[in-house]
Amino acid sequence: MFKLILKLFFILFALTNLAHSDENFNNWVNSFKIKAISYGISEKVVNEIMTEARYLPKVIEYDRYQPEFYEDTFTYIKKRSSKRKLKEGLELYKKEKNIIKTIEKDFNVEKELLLALMGIETNFGKYLGKMDIISSLATLSYDKRRSEFFTEELLILLKLVDKNIISKDILYGSWAGAFGNFQFMPRTIKNYALDYNNNKIIELKKIEDSFASAANYLNTIGWKKNQPCFIKVELKDNIPKKYLNSSARQIKNKKKFNFFRKFIKNHEKFNIKNNLMAAIIIPDKDIIPGAETFSPAYIIFENYEKILNWNRSLRFALAVCTLKDNFKDEI
Repeated sequence: MFKLILKLFFILFALTNLAHSDENFNNWVNSFKIKAISYGISEKVVNEIMTEARYLPKVIEYDRYQPEFYEDTFTYIKKRSSKRKLKEGLELYKKEKNIIKTIEKDFNVEKELLLALMGIETNFGKYLGKMDIISSLATLSYDKRRSEFFTEELLILLKLVDKNIISKDILYGSWAGAFGNFQFMPRTIKNYALDYNNNKIIELKKIEDSFASAANYLNTIGWKKNQPCFIKVELKDNIPKKYLNSSARQIKNKKKFNFFRKFIKNHEKFNIKNNLMAAIIIPDKDIIPGAETFSPAYIIFENYEKILNWNRSLRFALAVCTLKDNFKDEI
């Protein structure tokens, strides 16, 4: 009897907390509506869209438990650059070769890189996400961890709907509010998305617009075609720790590659220009308990940091560049 009473108590406690959470979220939505209207978004659009917003506890769960935060580098890269993924990417390329090659030429961005990004982001369009983006962004805006960032993203998205650049009826994507084949956030859509085929609508779930938009983004932020991304190295233990970067937030102590040669075992086997700016990352150090300080280690270059602009994760950028190189060996 006591156990039953205790169980009922916990159920009642959980329901009370949920109701309280819903009430707080609804209050937040009402405040956000006022802010959105003052931001210049029409009252009609704000009310139509935000009235449907719901608090999604699952989004917070996903936010706290991302693969970038718990998988070791070897596992993370292996999963995302597998033979299966390579095969599926080659099948897509064979089907869409002409348009992909045209986009590569127009934007001076390697087709292999575009395929790698699409493959890792959405498995070549197979996993675009089914979450209600408005509710996802609202939930993350309401949450305190990165509220300012996601509030701005939500405001931008409402503005895009208000300007008829995006239809509110297709706003389904990832738990973090990303959309389309390359998982563009609202800010990225606003700044880089293109109507490449000139049909007067931006279709980021279609090959033409999505590939061109991704290529435009990479070209604009300074991707350099045919320049290296990273090389895996074995470090000597005499390297000063100040040169070891374990965070993707800011890569510090960059030097010309020639400077780092003295700290790399078998450095003579790497055919890299000495004057290229480089840095060293040790991606497992702050993530994996008991990880070694000097292994795994990578020398990274400017192109690698451009991928960090796309997704600020050391492992993500390594996986993208690895899959890119795998495609290059096959195309």
